[in-house]
Amino acid sequence: MRVTNLVSKTSRTFPADEEAKNAQLLIRAGYIHKEMAGVYSFLPLGFRVLEKIKNIVREEMNSVGGQEVMMSVLQPKDIWQKTDRWDDKKVDNWFKTKLVNGTEVGVGLTHEEPIIDSIGDFLKSYKDLPKIVYQIQNKFRNELRAKSGLFRGREFLMKDMYSFASSQEQHIEIYENIVKAYFKVYERLGLGEVTYRTYADGGIFTKRFSDEFQTISPIGEDTIYLDREKGIAINEEIMSDENLAKMGLDKQKLEKVKAVEVGNTFHLETKYTDALDVYFSDKNGNQQSIIMGCYGIGISRLMGVIAEHFSDDKGLNWPKNIAPYSVYLSFIGQDEELKKTAEDLYEKLTDQKIEVLFDDRDARPSEKLTDSELLGIPFRIIVNKGTLSDGVLEFKQRSKTDLEHLSFEEIINRLK
Repeated sequence: MRVTNLVSKTSRTFPADEEAKNAQLLIRAGYIHKEMAGVYSFLPLGFRVLEKIKNIVREEMNSVGGQEVMMSVLQPKDIWQKTDRWDDKKVDNWFKTKLVNGTEVGVGLTHEEPIIDSIGDFLKSYKDLPKIVYQIQNKFRNELRAKSGLFRGREFLMKDMYSFASSQEQHIEIYENIVKAYFKVYERLGLGEVTYRTYADGGIFTKRFSDEFQTISPIGEDTIYLDREKGIAINEEIMSDENLAKMGLDKQKLEKVKAVEVGNTFHLETKYTDALDVYFSDKNGNQQSIIMGCYGIGISRLMGVIAEHFSDDKGLNWPKNIAPYSVYLSFIGQDEELKKTAEDLYEKLTDQKIEVLFDDRDARPSEKLTDSELLGIPFRIIVNKGTLSDGVLEFKQRSKTDLEHLSFEEIINRLK
Protein backbone atom coordinates (compact mmCIF):
# COMPACT_ATOMS: atom_id res chain seq x y z
CA MET A 1 0.00 0.00 0.00
CA ARG A 2 1.19 3.51 -0.87
CA VAL A 3 0.28 6.39 1.40
CA THR A 4 -0.75 8.44 -1.66
CA ASN A 5 -3.39 5.77 -2.38
CA LEU A 6 -4.55 5.34 1.21
CA VAL A 7 -8.12 6.50 1.82
CA SER A 8 -7.42 7.93 5.28
CA LYS A 9 -4.99 10.60 6.44
CA THR A 10 -3.41 11.39 9.78
CA SER A 11 -4.46 14.42 11.80
CA ARG A 12 -2.52 16.69 14.15
CA THR A 13 -5.62 17.77 16.04
CA PHE A 14 -7.31 15.80 18.81
CA PRO A 15 -11.04 15.00 18.34
CA ALA A 16 -12.88 17.41 20.63
CA ASP A 17 -15.64 14.95 21.54
CA GLU A 18 -13.38 12.08 22.64
CA GLU A 19 -11.97 11.67 26.14
CA ALA A 20 -10.56 8.15 25.72
CA LYS A 21 -6.97 7.89 24.58
CA ASN A 22 -7.63 4.81 22.44
CA ALA A 23 -10.28 6.61 20.37
CA GLN A 24 -8.22 9.81 20.14
CA LEU A 25 -5.20 7.94 18.76
CA LEU A 26 -7.15 5.70 16.41
CA ILE A 27 -9.08 8.64 14.96
CA ARG A 28 -5.96 10.82 14.60
CA ALA A 29 -4.07 7.98 12.91
CA GLY A 30 -6.94 7.35 10.49
CA TYR A 31 -7.85 3.88 11.74
CA ILE A 32 -11.46 4.59 12.70
CA HIS A 33 -14.19 7.19 12.11
CA LYS A 34 -16.70 8.13 14.78
CA GLU A 35 -20.26 7.95 13.48
CA MET A 36 -21.90 8.84 16.81
CA ALA A 37 -21.35 8.17 20.50
CA GLY A 38 -20.43 4.49 20.89
CA VAL A 39 -20.48 3.76 17.14
CA TYR A 40 -17.33 3.66 14.99
CA SER A 41 -16.53 2.73 11.41
CA PHE A 42 -13.25 0.95 10.70
CA LEU A 43 -11.22 2.48 7.89
CA PRO A 44 -8.69 0.44 5.83
CA LEU A 45 -5.89 0.50 8.44
CA GLY A 46 -8.27 -0.22 11.31
CA PHE A 47 -10.01 -2.96 9.36
CA ARG A 48 -6.68 -4.73 8.79
CA VAL A 49 -5.95 -4.68 12.53
CA LEU A 50 -9.47 -5.92 13.32
CA GLU A 51 -9.15 -8.79 10.84
CA LYS A 52 -5.83 -9.91 12.33
CA ILE A 53 -7.30 -9.96 15.84
CA LYS A 54 -10.29 -11.89 14.49
CA ASN A 55 -8.03 -14.48 12.88
CA ILE A 56 -6.08 -15.06 16.10
CA VAL A 57 -9.34 -15.56 17.98
CA ARG A 58 -10.70 -17.77 15.18
CA GLU A 59 -7.62 -20.00 15.18
CA GLU A 60 -7.78 -20.59 18.92
CA MET A 61 -11.54 -21.24 18.92
CA ASN A 62 -11.12 -23.73 16.06
CA SER A 63 -8.34 -25.45 18.02
CA VAL A 64 -10.82 -26.48 20.75
CA GLY A 65 -13.41 -27.79 18.32
CA GLY A 66 -15.36 -24.63 17.58
CA GLN A 67 -17.34 -24.52 14.34
CA GLU A 68 -17.93 -21.05 12.92
CA VAL A 69 -21.45 -19.93 11.97
CA MET A 70 -23.13 -16.65 11.11
CA MET A 71 -26.38 -15.93 12.89
CA SER A 72 -29.00 -13.37 11.94
CA VAL A 73 -28.99 -9.95 13.63
CA LEU A 74 -32.80 -9.72 13.73
CA GLN A 75 -34.27 -12.09 16.31
CA PRO A 76 -37.88 -13.30 16.70
CA LYS A 77 -39.75 -12.36 19.85
CA ASP A 78 -41.29 -15.79 20.53
CA ILE A 79 -38.08 -17.68 21.33
CA TRP A 80 -37.09 -14.98 23.84
CA GLN A 81 -40.51 -15.21 25.47
CA LYS A 82 -39.93 -18.91 26.06
CA THR A 83 -36.91 -18.09 28.24
CA ASP A 84 -38.66 -15.14 29.92
CA ARG A 85 -36.05 -12.69 28.66
CA TRP A 86 -38.10 -10.61 26.20
CA ASP A 87 -39.61 -8.50 28.98
CA ASP A 88 -36.87 -9.08 31.57
CA LYS A 89 -36.07 -5.72 33.15
CA LYS A 90 -32.48 -6.87 33.69
CA VAL A 91 -32.08 -6.83 29.91
CA ASP A 92 -32.43 -3.05 29.81
CA ASN A 93 -29.99 -2.26 27.01
CA TRP A 94 -31.66 -4.07 24.14
CA PHE A 95 -32.53 -2.43 20.84
CA LYS A 96 -35.97 -3.62 19.71
CA THR A 97 -37.92 -2.62 16.65
CA LYS A 98 -40.97 -3.52 14.56
CA LEU A 99 -41.29 -4.76 11.02
CA VAL A 100 -43.71 -2.91 8.71
CA ASN A 101 -46.35 -5.54 9.49
CA GLY A 102 -46.08 -4.76 13.22
CA THR A 103 -44.09 -7.86 14.20
CA GLU A 104 -41.69 -7.13 17.06
CA VAL A 105 -38.06 -8.22 16.67
CA GLY A 106 -34.91 -7.84 18.70
CA VAL A 107 -31.61 -6.54 17.30
CA GLY A 108 -28.60 -8.78 18.04
CA LEU A 109 -27.73 -8.41 21.72
CA THR A 110 -26.67 -11.99 22.44
CA HIS A 111 -27.55 -15.30 20.76
CA GLU A 112 -28.33 -18.04 23.30
CA GLU A 113 -31.94 -18.45 22.17
CA PRO A 114 -31.33 -18.13 18.39
CA ILE A 115 -28.39 -20.58 18.39
CA ILE A 116 -30.49 -23.22 20.19
CA ASP A 117 -33.35 -22.58 17.76
CA SER A 118 -30.94 -23.01 14.82
CA ILE A 119 -29.15 -26.22 15.76
CA GLY A 120 -31.45 -27.82 18.34
CA ASP A 121 -32.85 -30.28 15.78
CA PHE A 122 -29.35 -31.68 15.28
CA LEU A 123 -28.78 -32.49 18.97
CA LYS A 124 -31.23 -35.34 19.49
CA SER A 125 -28.88 -38.12 20.60
CA TYR A 126 -25.95 -38.53 22.99
CA LYS A 127 -23.98 -39.35 19.82
CA ASP A 128 -24.57 -35.76 18.65
CA LEU A 129 -22.80 -34.31 21.70
CA PRO A 130 -20.69 -32.45 22.54
CA LYS A 131 -20.84 -29.60 20.01
CA ILE A 132 -19.30 -26.13 20.02
CA VAL A 133 -20.29 -23.31 17.66
CA TYR A 134 -19.26 -19.68 17.49
CA GLN A 135 -19.64 -16.57 15.41
CA ILE A 136 -17.87 -13.23 14.98
CA GLN A 137 -20.54 -10.61 14.47
CA ASN A 138 -21.57 -7.07 15.32
CA LYS A 139 -23.63 -6.75 18.49
CA PHE A 140 -25.92 -3.88 19.46
CA ARG A 141 -26.54 -2.65 22.99
CA ASN A 142 -28.47 0.44 23.96
CA GLU A 143 -25.91 1.70 26.47
CA LEU A 144 -27.16 4.59 28.60
CA ARG A 145 -23.79 6.28 28.27
CA ALA A 146 -21.40 4.95 25.64
CA LYS A 147 -17.91 5.96 26.69
CA SER A 148 -14.22 5.06 26.73
CA GLY A 149 -13.87 4.82 22.96
CA LEU A 150 -13.86 1.21 21.79
CA PHE A 151 -14.14 -0.05 25.37
CA ARG A 152 -17.91 0.45 25.64
CA GLY A 153 -19.96 0.88 22.49
CA ARG A 154 -23.52 0.70 21.25
CA GLU A 155 -22.33 -1.29 18.23
CA PHE A 156 -19.27 -3.51 18.52
CA LEU A 157 -17.69 -6.63 17.06
CA MET A 158 -17.82 -9.72 19.25
CA LYS A 159 -16.94 -13.40 19.18
CA ASP A 160 -19.67 -15.37 20.95
CA MET A 161 -19.33 -19.14 21.37
CA TYR A 162 -21.82 -21.72 22.66
CA SER A 163 -21.12 -25.25 23.88
CA PHE A 164 -23.57 -28.13 24.25
CA ALA A 165 -22.76 -31.11 26.49
CA SER A 166 -24.47 -34.30 27.65
CA SER A 167 -23.13 -34.20 31.21
CA GLN A 168 -21.66 -31.85 33.77
CA GLU A 169 -18.29 -33.59 33.43
CA GLN A 170 -18.32 -33.14 29.67
CA HIS A 171 -19.32 -29.50 30.04
CA ILE A 172 -16.54 -28.72 32.55
CA GLU A 173 -13.92 -30.31 30.30
CA ILE A 174 -15.08 -28.16 27.36
CA TYR A 175 -15.33 -25.06 29.53
CA GLU A 176 -11.79 -25.36 30.88
CA ASN A 177 -10.36 -26.07 27.41
CA ILE A 178 -11.96 -22.88 26.15
CA VAL A 179 -10.56 -20.93 29.12
CA LYS A 180 -7.09 -22.19 28.14
CA ALA A 181 -7.73 -21.08 24.57
CA TYR A 182 -8.67 -17.62 25.84
CA PHE A 183 -5.31 -17.27 27.56
CA LYS A 184 -3.58 -18.34 24.33
CA VAL A 185 -5.44 -15.51 22.57
CA TYR A 186 -4.32 -12.93 25.13
CA GLU A 187 -0.76 -14.25 25.05
CA ARG A 188 -0.62 -13.90 21.24
CA LEU A 189 -1.99 -10.36 21.52
CA GLY A 190 0.68 -9.33 24.02
CA LEU A 191 -1.72 -9.06 26.96
CA GLY A 192 -1.02 -12.42 28.59
CA GLU A 193 1.06 -11.13 31.50
CA VAL A 194 -1.55 -8.56 32.58
CA THR A 195 -4.78 -10.52 32.02
CA TYR A 196 -6.38 -12.56 34.82
CA ARG A 197 -9.27 -14.95 35.24
CA THR A 198 -11.72 -13.11 37.49
CA TYR A 199 -14.78 -14.39 39.36
CA ALA A 200 -17.80 -12.20 38.63
CA ASP A 201 -21.59 -11.94 38.66
CA GLY A 202 -23.51 -14.02 36.11
CA GLY A 203 -25.56 -11.02 34.98
CA ILE A 204 -28.44 -11.71 32.58
CA PHE A 205 -27.02 -15.10 31.62
CA THR A 206 -26.89 -17.25 34.75
CA LYS A 207 -27.38 -17.25 38.52
CA ARG A 208 -23.96 -18.87 38.90
CA PHE A 209 -20.71 -16.93 39.01
CA SER A 210 -19.15 -16.19 35.66
CA ASP A 211 -15.51 -15.92 34.70
CA GLU A 212 -14.30 -12.58 33.39
CA PHE A 213 -10.91 -12.07 31.81
CA GLN A 214 -9.65 -8.74 33.07
CA THR A 215 -6.64 -6.83 31.74
CA ILE A 216 -5.03 -4.57 34.32
CA SER A 217 -5.22 -0.96 33.16
CA PRO A 218 -5.24 2.40 34.94
CA ILE A 219 -8.20 3.48 32.82
CA GLY A 220 -10.22 0.32 33.43
CA GLU A 221 -13.91 0.64 34.31
CA ASP A 222 -13.84 -2.39 36.61
CA THR A 223 -12.25 -2.78 40.03
CA ILE A 224 -10.92 -6.25 40.80
CA TYR A 225 -9.11 -7.77 43.76
CA LEU A 226 -6.14 -9.77 42.52
CA ASP A 227 -4.19 -12.63 44.05
CA ARG A 228 -1.02 -12.45 41.95
CA GLU A 229 0.39 -15.63 43.47
CA LYS A 230 -2.63 -17.70 42.43
CA GLY A 231 -3.14 -15.73 39.23
CA ILE A 232 -6.87 -15.19 39.84
CA ALA A 233 -9.07 -12.30 40.93
CA ILE A 234 -12.55 -11.42 42.11
CA ASN A 235 -14.67 -8.58 40.78
CA GLU A 236 -15.57 -5.92 43.33
CA GLU A 237 -19.27 -6.40 42.54
CA ILE A 238 -19.31 -9.80 44.29
CA MET A 239 -16.66 -9.07 46.92
CA SER A 240 -17.80 -10.60 50.23
CA ASP A 241 -16.34 -12.82 52.91
CA GLU A 242 -18.70 -15.62 51.87
CA ASN A 243 -17.64 -15.50 48.22
CA LEU A 244 -13.96 -15.24 49.12
CA ALA A 245 -14.32 -18.40 51.20
CA LYS A 246 -16.03 -20.22 48.29
CA MET A 247 -13.16 -19.32 46.00
CA GLY A 248 -10.38 -20.04 48.46
CA LEU A 249 -9.07 -16.47 48.45
CA ASP A 250 -7.41 -14.72 51.39
CA LYS A 251 -8.56 -11.11 51.70
CA GLN A 252 -5.17 -10.08 53.12
CA LYS A 253 -3.39 -11.24 49.96
CA LEU A 254 -5.64 -9.40 47.51
CA GLU A 255 -4.49 -6.32 45.61
CA LYS A 256 -7.05 -3.75 44.47
CA VAL A 257 -6.51 -2.80 40.81
CA LYS A 258 -8.37 -1.23 37.88
CA ALA A 259 -8.99 -3.46 34.87
CA VAL A 260 -10.74 -3.74 31.51
CA GLU A 261 -12.86 -6.81 30.75
CA VAL A 262 -11.58 -8.43 27.54
CA GLY A 263 -13.62 -11.64 27.67
CA ASN A 264 -16.11 -13.66 29.68
CA THR A 265 -17.39 -17.21 30.03
CA PHE A 266 -20.63 -18.44 31.59
CA HIS A 267 -22.06 -21.74 32.87
CA LEU A 268 -25.60 -21.70 31.50
CA GLU A 269 -26.60 -25.16 32.79
CA THR A 270 -29.91 -26.26 31.19
CA LYS A 271 -31.83 -22.99 31.54
CA TYR A 272 -32.10 -22.17 27.84
CA THR A 273 -32.21 -25.64 26.28
CA ASP A 274 -34.98 -26.75 28.67
CA ALA A 275 -36.98 -23.58 28.03
CA LEU A 276 -36.82 -24.19 24.27
CA ASP A 277 -37.64 -27.92 24.62
CA VAL A 278 -34.33 -29.15 23.24
CA TYR A 279 -33.32 -32.48 24.79
CA PHE A 280 -31.23 -35.51 23.82
CA SER A 281 -31.74 -39.25 24.24
CA ASP A 282 -29.13 -41.11 26.31
CA LYS A 283 -27.83 -44.65 25.65
CA ASN A 284 -30.96 -46.08 27.24
CA GLY A 285 -33.31 -43.97 25.18
CA ASN A 286 -34.21 -41.69 28.08
CA GLN A 287 -34.70 -37.97 27.51
CA GLN A 288 -32.01 -35.82 29.15
CA SER A 289 -31.28 -32.09 29.42
CA ILE A 290 -28.44 -30.48 27.45
CA ILE A 291 -25.93 -28.44 29.43
CA MET A 292 -24.76 -25.18 27.85
CA GLY A 293 -21.90 -22.75 28.22
CA CYS A 294 -21.34 -19.43 26.49
CA TYR A 295 -18.10 -17.58 25.87
CA GLY A 296 -17.57 -14.00 24.68
CA ILE A 297 -14.61 -11.97 23.47
CA GLY A 298 -15.05 -8.34 22.39
CA ILE A 299 -12.93 -8.09 19.22
CA SER A 300 -13.27 -4.34 18.70
CA ARG A 301 -12.84 -3.75 22.45
CA LEU A 302 -9.59 -5.72 22.32
CA MET A 303 -8.39 -3.42 19.54
CA GLY A 304 -9.04 -0.42 21.79
CA VAL A 305 -7.35 -2.06 24.79
CA ILE A 306 -4.25 -2.97 22.76
CA ALA A 307 -4.12 0.50 21.16
CA GLU A 308 -4.12 2.15 24.56
CA HIS A 309 -1.96 -0.40 26.39
CA PHE A 310 0.96 -0.20 23.94
CA SER A 311 0.77 3.49 23.07
CA ASP A 312 3.17 6.23 24.16
CA ASP A 313 3.29 10.02 23.87
CA LYS A 314 4.08 9.74 20.15
CA GLY A 315 1.24 7.50 19.11
CA LEU A 316 0.24 3.89 18.59
CA ASN A 317 2.64 0.95 18.91
CA TRP A 318 1.09 -2.23 17.54
CA PRO A 319 2.35 -5.74 18.33
CA LYS A 320 3.90 -7.18 15.18
CA ASN A 321 1.27 -9.87 14.59
CA ILE A 322 -1.72 -7.49 14.45
CA ALA A 323 -0.16 -4.34 12.96
CA PRO A 324 -1.80 -3.26 9.69
CA TYR A 325 1.62 -3.43 8.04
CA SER A 326 4.97 -4.74 9.27
CA VAL A 327 7.09 -1.97 7.76
CA TYR A 328 6.76 1.75 7.23
CA LEU A 329 9.05 2.65 4.31
CA SER A 330 9.94 6.15 3.12
CA PHE A 331 12.68 8.41 1.80
CA ILE A 332 13.99 11.71 3.11
CA GLY A 333 14.91 14.30 0.52
CA GLN A 334 13.84 15.38 -2.95
CA ASP A 335 16.57 13.54 -4.86
CA GLU A 336 15.05 11.30 -7.56
CA GLU A 337 17.67 8.62 -6.83
CA LEU A 338 16.38 8.38 -3.27
CA LYS A 339 12.82 7.96 -4.44
CA LYS A 340 13.82 5.33 -7.01
CA THR A 341 15.78 3.40 -4.38
CA ALA A 342 12.74 3.46 -2.09
CA GLU A 343 10.54 2.27 -4.97
CA ASP A 344 12.91 -0.63 -5.61
CA LEU A 345 12.94 -1.51 -1.91
CA TYR A 346 9.15 -1.46 -1.88
CA GLU A 347 9.08 -4.02 -4.69
CA LYS A 348 11.74 -6.21 -3.06
CA LEU A 349 10.01 -6.23 0.34
CA THR A 350 6.68 -7.02 -1.29
CA ASP A 351 8.32 -9.89 -3.21
CA GLN A 352 9.51 -11.22 0.15
CA LYS A 353 5.83 -11.30 1.29
CA ILE A 354 6.50 -8.53 3.82
CA GLU A 355 3.56 -6.17 4.36
CA VAL A 356 4.75 -2.63 3.60
CA LEU A 357 3.17 0.79 3.89
CA PHE A 358 5.20 2.94 1.49
CA ASP A 359 5.08 6.65 2.28
CA ASP A 360 5.70 7.92 -1.23
CA ARG A 361 4.61 11.50 -0.52
CA ASP A 362 6.78 14.50 -1.27
CA ALA A 363 6.27 15.67 2.29
CA ARG A 364 8.54 17.27 4.88
CA PRO A 365 10.85 14.84 6.73
CA SER A 366 9.35 15.86 10.09
CA GLU A 367 5.84 15.10 8.82
CA LYS A 368 6.82 11.63 7.63
CA LEU A 369 8.67 10.73 10.82
CA THR A 370 5.85 12.03 13.02
CA ASP A 371 3.31 10.01 11.03
CA SER A 372 5.42 6.87 11.28
CA GLU A 373 5.33 7.15 15.08
CA LEU A 374 1.61 7.97 15.23
CA LEU A 375 0.66 5.03 12.99
CA GLY A 376 2.48 2.60 15.27
CA ILE A 377 3.82 0.27 12.56
CA PRO A 378 6.46 -2.01 14.16
CA PHE A 379 9.45 -1.27 11.86
CA ARG A 380 10.59 1.79 9.94
CA ILE A 381 13.01 1.91 7.00
CA ILE A 382 14.22 5.29 5.77
CA VAL A 383 16.26 5.92 2.62
CA ASN A 384 18.46 9.01 2.87
CA LYS A 385 21.64 10.27 1.25
CA GLY A 386 23.80 9.94 4.34
CA THR A 387 23.31 6.20 4.70
CA LEU A 388 22.73 5.32 1.06
CA SER A 389 26.27 6.41 0.16
CA ASP A 390 27.51 3.82 2.67
CA GLY A 391 25.30 1.10 1.21
CA VAL A 392 23.05 0.84 4.25
CA LEU A 393 19.57 1.93 5.27
CA GLU A 394 18.18 3.58 8.39
CA PHE A 395 16.25 0.98 10.38
CA LYS A 396 14.23 1.55 13.55
CA GLN A 397 11.92 -0.55 15.69
CA ARG A 398 8.88 1.43 16.88
CA SER A 399 9.19 0.15 20.44
CA LYS A 400 12.86 1.21 20.71
CA THR A 401 14.63 4.57 20.61
CA ASP A 402 17.89 3.66 18.87
CA LEU A 403 18.49 3.86 15.12
CA GLU A 404 20.43 1.20 13.27
CA HIS A 405 22.16 1.26 9.90
CA LEU A 406 21.73 -2.07 8.18
CA SER A 407 22.07 -3.61 4.74
CA PHE A 408 18.95 -4.80 2.94
CA GLU A 409 19.89 -8.43 3.65
CA GLU A 410 20.30 -7.70 7.36
CA ILE A 411 16.91 -5.97 7.44
CA ILE A 412 15.24 -8.95 5.76
CA ASN A 413 16.73 -11.25 8.39
CA ARG A 414 15.34 -8.99 11.13
CA LEU A 415 11.87 -8.97 9.61
CA LYS A 416 11.57 -12.70 8.94
